[in-house]
Amino acid sequence: MMRDEANSQMDEEDDPTDAISQLEARLEALAEKAEQCRKIIMVSKAAIAAGALLLMVMMLGLFGSGATVALGSIAAVLGGIVSLGSNTSTLQQTTAAIAAAEAHRSELIGRIDLRVVGDGLRKLN
Repeated sequence: MMRDEANSQMDEEDDPTDAISQLEARLEALAEKAEQCRKIIMVSKAAIAAGALLLMVMMLGLFGSGATVALGSIAAVLGGIVSLGSNTSTLQQTTAAIAAAEAHRSELIGRIDLRVVGDGLRKLN
């Protein structure tokens, strides 16, 4: 295991472009995961609001009072809260992973020996 890590570090030092490409792919996957978490968070908030609204309407007697409606609205609120908490923590972890991967990518880009291209214009005749 240690040997693989040493080989990986030597490969990154020799040719960081492959490692940068791998980091780019990882960053894209993490960005998709973060977007999915954001969507689920929005749905969770909507479930909480809908469940709470339905419970309030039922308590005021505008919709009727039934055990099924009450249980459904409570389940929507609790399910929304659980989903919201879970996806919020996943989003925070994903955001931290994105920041770490971007920092590592910047470090690898800094290792590349870049050449300065001349300012002069050349005529192609």
